[in-house]
Amino acid sequence: MKFGIEIFIIEIIGIIAFTISGVIVAFKKRFDLLGVVTLGTLTAVGGGALRDILLGILPPSMFRNGIYVLIAFITAVISFYVGILAIKKIKRKRAEFYNLITFFDAVGLGVFTVVGSNTAIVNGFSDNAFLTIFVGVITGVGGGVIRDMIANTTPFIMYKDLYASSAIIGACLYYGLYQLHSNHFLCISVSIIATILVRLLAQKYNLGLPKFGIYKDREE
Repeated sequence: MKFGIEIFIIEIIGIIAFTISGVIVAFKKRFDLLGVVTLGTLTAVGGGALRDILLGILPPSMFRNGIYVLIAFITAVISFYVGILAIKKIKRKRAEFYNLITFFDAVGLGVFTVVGSNTAIVNGFSDNAFLTIFVGVITGVGGGVIRDMIANTTPFIMYKDLYASSAIIGACLYYGLYQLHSNHFLCISVSIIATILVRLLAQKYNLGLPKFGIYKDREE
């Protein structure tokens, strides 16, 4: 299974989605333009950088192929100015604003979980299920964790709506379909959709793993 145009396309979709989720968090924290661009870009490429380091792909793809950082940068700048124009509407509809974070984050999570697992397979680890799934999960959640840490927010992975669990499900599904020699497009699409649906349904119905103590989820 090799990288093809379909992988590149879904990577770009993931870059845009994760960038927007980072920009939205930056707006909530009232970052300036540089802060917005930085947070958006790191959210988009951070997981991929962690993936490449784990697999020994050095320097990471973000440095060898500038198109990823460029697309994240352009997306962040455009989102910043769109946000400025829509700031009054954003303040009036905070719930919808939060739902946007969840949606774009779910898309990025699904895309990069699958891309991460595929990268591990392409680099010769198709017989190592644990590594392939682990790399997929790290690729999916890494950008969001970096985003939340920089924004001084408790990372979603620690408490929120089956966040990491969604990535684990998607990575396991992708690896299983790959081992069954399923169609490449089927492996990709089914796994991405499953990851996104689990994440969105968990948020919609407030599903999650058992938590220590009793407390209310909160927006940071």
